[in-house]
Amino acid sequence: MPKPNDLHHLAIATGDIKTQIEFFSDALGMELVALYWMHGADGCFHGFLKLHDKASVAFVQTPDNHKIPPEIGVTHAGNPTGSCAPGTMQHVALNVESEADLLAMRDRIRSRGIQVLGPIDHGMCKSNLMLELSTSTEAIDARQWIDPEVVALAGISAAELERYMHPSREVGKGGAVQQPPYDPAKPNPTMPEHMRAVLSWPDEQVTAMLSQNEPPVRITPAASGVRDTTDRSGDRGRAV
Repeated sequence: MPKPNDLHHLAIATGDIKTQIEFFSDALGMELVALYWMHGADGCFHGFLKLHDKASVAFVQTPDNHKIPPEIGVTHAGNPTGSCAPGTMQHVALNVESEADLLAMRDRIRSRGIQVLGPIDHGMCKSNLMLELSTSTEAIDARQWIDPEVVALAGISAAELERYMHPSREVGKGGAVQQPPYDPAKPNPTMPEHMRAVLSWPDEQVTAMLSQNEPPVRITPAASGVRDTTDRSGDRGRAV
């Protein structure tokens, strides 16, 4: 059954992408692997810091991000137990392979003058806080970690719980399902009225018109060791 199996990228808004890259690279040792004009977004930078070859933490800097002041409880929670507006990121925990790695990362982060609590044993995993790094030795056992009291308080029935624990197994139809009509009651991206027509384009047109698959720097054959520095500034930050 197809289903998501890992994090590909988690995109976080920033008003200063350089500062974010500096922190995640220096404090956490994460490699910068991409920094380019975000496809289809006017004047917007997109940066990727590597977790592994197929997963990254990403940052997005638009021209107006720096004009929006961070506000605890609105833009972010402020701490791992704090409240914040629905739809914002409450917190993120990044994985490491072992408790020894947790201690090594604690040393690295503390050596940068940043306070770290932990490791804390949560039962299903162990974590360092405040910037959360976690490690698990085995898969989560749903029989032990789904609390009936919380299930009831969340308004989840027994039938719904069964469905959530065992989602339907669907193999798909080879991409044959057509795009449904626009429904304002469904989760939709915020976009100007004139761009909503994109949602009704045939799939082939979406792929043809919105795909931008060339990297900003073209590499010649490895033997030459020379980069193609062709100016592609005409495509930078171009919106759809």
